[in-house]
Amino acid sequence: MSRRVIASTALFALALSACTTAGVASNPIEARWVGRSAGEFFAKYSPPISDSQEGSSTIYNWRGGYNRIKLQNGRSASVSCSAKITVGSDYTIRDLTIVSDRPGANGPSYCAELLAGT
Repeated sequence: MSRRVIASTALFALALSACTTAGVASNPIEARWVGRSAGEFFAKYSPPISDSQEGSSTIYNWRGGYNRIKLQNGRSASVSCSAKITVGSDYTIRDLTIVSDRPGANGPSYCAELLAGT
């Protein structure tokens, strides 16, 4: 085999490998909710405030978890969480992106404490 064919094959394989996706959740909220029913999420945390269509997916704007918590510094704070939830045609959550968050009682994210139980 010539060096040119080997080099071309190697470059093609490298380019092809860059196109694959891992599909691994990047945070505990996604790990808990991606792949589960949006109905289960909305029943547990409250219905969405609005929605829009994007191809075969529905994008829900959600806000909930309104609460007053005691922070680690001893102060109290009113908190809530906002998210953009992408749902497929089968009503399964495909993506959940936090839009607005506050520090939680036990760490930097109230949304993580609420939605992932961390």
